[in-house]
Amino acid sequence: MGVFEYLFAPRLDHRGWQTPSEASRIYFVVVMLATIIFCWNISKSNIIIFLCLTMLISTPILSIGWWLISLISNGIKPRLLVDSVSRVDKSKKLPLHSFRKP
Repeated sequence: MGVFEYLFAPRLDHRGWQTPSEASRIYFVVVMLATIIFCWNISKSNIIIFLCLTMLISTPILSIGWWLISLISNGIKPRLLVDSVSRVDKSKKLPLHSFRKP
């Protein structure tokens, strides 16, 4: 597996659902750290302004970046989230809505 496939392949969890790729996870951390640093300097230590600016600025940046990552990762074969996912006993798997009360 190359670096490109490692970063952009969607990950399959124990239910078979596709979770975000490593590139999406790394992108989230980088954008949030950069936005937090930028907004803290602009807000001049006012916590309410800081939180509002962080949400306002990071939301469109994350949305556009995740959309571009999804275009890049389209067509790449999904990989397992962790190796232990392949050893899950499917016979003991609960239905999706088994936790709801009638």
